[in-house]
This record gives sequence, structure tokens and C-alpha cells, in this order.
Amino acid sequence: MPSLASILALAAPLMVYAAPVRRDGDPNNLLVLKFADVLEQFESTFYQQALQKFQSTDFTAAGFVDAQIPVQQFTAIQADEAAHQTVLGTTIESLGDKALDGCNFDFGNALNDVTTMAATARVVENLGVGAYLGAAHLISDPVLLTAAASILTVEARHQTILNVLNNGMSIPAAFDIPLLPNEVLAVAGAFISGCDTGIQANQALTITNTGSVGPGTSLTFSSPAINGSTDGLFCQMLVGGMPSSISLPFDQCVVPEGVEGPVGLFITSDQQPLNNNVRDRAAQTVLAGPALAFIDTQKQLLSQLVLAASSDSNSESSSQTTTISPSEATSILSSVSAASATGDASGASATDSAASASATDSAASASATDGSSVSAGNGAAGSSAGASASGSAAGASSTAPPESDTTVVDAPGGRNNFTGQSANGAITPELPADAGSSASASASDSAAGASATDSAAVSATDSAASASATDSAAASAPSSDSAVSANPSN
Repeated sequence: MPSLASILALAAPLMVYAAPVRRDGDPNNLLVLKFADVLEQFESTFYQQALQKFQSTDFTAAGFVDAQIPVQQFTAIQADEAAHQTVLGTTIESLGDKALDGCNFDFGNALNDVTTMAATARVVENLGVGAYLGAAHLISDPVLLTAAASILTVEARHQTILNVLNNGMSIPAAFDIPLLPNEVLAVAGAFISGCDTGIQANQALTITNTGSVGPGTSLTFSSPAINGSTDGLFCQMLVGGMPSSISLPFDQCVVPEGVEGPVGLFITSDQQPLNNNVRDRAAQTVLAGPALAFIDTQKQLLSQLVLAASSDSNSESSSQTTTISPSEATSILSSVSAASATGDASGASATDSAASASATDSAASASATDGSSVSAGNGAAGSSAGASASGSAAGASSTAPPESDTTVVDAPGGRNNFTGQSANGAITPELPADAGSSASASASDSAAGASATDSAAVSATDSAASASATDSAAASAPSSDSAVSANPSN
């Protein structure tokens, strides 16, 4: 029986809905399609390697109630990405060109353990959605634009699943953040080498905070583009649905109340806010970024059905934070980039992070704080499986383990998995809350969510409405499903 991929390859013309393809069209069409194809290659390879490496015990040790829940989702997502890659490649050939080959993908510490892999996958899917949205206005052929939009909608479904698997809100905002191809590569470029996408990446941006990131947190950064004095530099926070970024002085970059979900962080040379409409974004003032951060202040029952630690009613602490090893989420890219060639199309450079996320027996027993310890891959899960989320939470200690590059957490993801490259690669997701706090959190959820929705809807009315009518495709069409892995880490 022929595989789905082979059927799609034969049916590739359906991607353009059986309409004839003009070979004398805008060269930007091909550029976007080829860039999207590289990102799809990246995503497909990432999930394929993850599924090959991790066993059921690795997923249960990471805090999942049933290993088949994440395995089924990752398997379905990998099949989607492979299908996207096949159709994009065939479509490129129908336009008289060929897809880029020779691309190498180095995931480094991103696949050290299930927790880090899941956090990285969340970055990958959110970045993919932003990539397709941000490239939509570059596609002049309406048939190709519609086909790209059909991929975007599926990427958005992946995004929702990964939010849930990482203990975040399934749909944290009413609007997503569009990202230009060069912005996507600022995050994903360190994973990719060996092929030239024809796009110059922005300078990478590193979030250097090592603690919890949420409303009230003062963010600190580093980047090759930031040398010496930071006087006159500004921090820009892009949030879905807002007409423009929140502009703050570099040394006063504090996360405001009401922000939920992904945030795109940039450093600019002036205080002029960045337009959320990518067509009119003043990219010439951007010195570095974006880095992606996830602000997860609200919890949902949906994640509690998936994660054992999230639903543990005996947990003694409502909000503890522990540090995951270097290069988590987008930061993972920093550890990977050292392995990728500096001449790589992304232009991103980084250094290897030697930190290991494997959990030792002692760490497993010490993790009796809020849940089970997360064992690294390579079969380490077997030893930590005994320290399951429900078991360890019952006798939990009231003291959180000290933060270090090798500390592991009891459930994948969690709040505040910020994703930019960080000084030591560390990111700090918050451990799941107890049943009591979850209940109160979900109770306040609706009120907070309502106000956030009103705010987003209102602020998005002018910009999003007009943006949907622009060249960039309705609803701020996407950019490139593959915008992958942004800066995943560990």
C-alpha cells in the first residue's frame, strides 16, 4: 500500500488546487516556498529523532499520565510535517526550480530528555506559526498564498497541542505574532547548516534571567550586537493582537501585567514601537532578536488531564521554579549553534553547551518537592520512573531544589519557558501548582482571560483588521510553517 507521503507527492497539484502554475511569477514566491521547505525538513527530522530516541518510560518519568498521549500527538505532528515537506518540494519543482538540499540539522541538547524536547517542540510550533504569518505578504500568487494558509492552520493546531503538553494555556491569546523570515532565523538558525536559504538572519538575542519570568520580572539580555553602553537602546515586546510592541528602556524591560503566552522580544536603537504588521515593521532599527518567551500565569484543567504532577492534589507548593539545564526552549539553540557551521545561511553562531539534563538517582530522591524527577533520555528514565509524579509529591519536601544547570523538573514545560539563548543556557519553567491553587487559578482564569481577551480584541481591531485586508493575507497570514525550532534549548 502506498504511503501518505507518496500519495501527496502524486497529488501535489492539489496544493495549488489543480490551477495552472505561472512560471514567470514573482521570485519571492519561490524564496518563501524554499524557506518553508527547509523549516518543514527541520520539524520533520526533529520529531522523527525524538520518537526514535525516547521510550514510553521516558514520557511517564517526565510526568505524563499516559505515555501514549504525547507519543500519539508527536507521531501525528511528524507525519504532518513530512507531508508538508513533500508537497512543498513538489510545488517548487512545478515552478521550474528545486528545493534546497544538503541541509543539516543538529538538535544537540534539545533531545537530552523528554522535558526539554517537549519545551523545544513548543518553541518550534509557535515559531512555525509566526513564520507562515510573517511571510504571507511576500507571496503574490493568491493560489500559492491559499495553499500556504492551509498549512498554517495545521501548524496552529500543533501549536495548541504543544501548549497543553507543556502545561500552558491551550489558546493563550486571540491573535498570534507574525515574524519575518530573518526574524525566524534569529531563533532557528543555529539548528540549520549546510544550505543557503538566501535570507540573512537577525542577530541572536539572549535572555540572561535565570529565575522565573512573569509579570513584574525585569528582563536582562546579551547579544553580539550589544557592545559596551546600552544607553539609547530599547526593549520591544511584541504580543499577539496588539497594534505595536511595548517599548521600554533597555534597563527597564519589565514584563507588564496581563501578558499571557508567547512574547517576541527585540532590542532596537530607538524607542519607536515595532509595528505588529510585518509589512510596515521598521526592521532597520532592530539590533537583535527576537527571543521568544512564554508567560504562563493561568492554568487549565486540560493540562491536568495530561500531566500527573499538574493534577496532584497533595502538592504542597503552588508555585515553585527550578532551572532546567542549558539551552532549554529557544535557548537550546545556543548549545546547538556551536555545532552548526558559522557560514550557515542563518548566520547564527553559538557555543556548545556541555550541560547534561540526565537525572541521577540522588536527584530523583531529591526531587520530592512538587513532583517526580525527569530522567534524561538514553534509558535513564528507568531509574527515575520510580520517582513518579504522584509518589514523590505525596511526601514532598517544602523546599525547592537549588537551581543549577543540571536540575530537572517533574513535568515537561511549565510556566515561563523563555526561549532565547541565555548566558548559561538555563531556563526556568515553574512546577505545576497543587489542586487548590489550580482551582483558584482556573477560577480567576475566566476573569483574567476575559479582560485579556477584551484588551487583545480591542487593540487588535485597528491593526489586525486592516492587516487582514492587506497583501499579507487575511488574518495576518503566516510565514513559514517550518519556522522551526526557534531557540530551543537544553
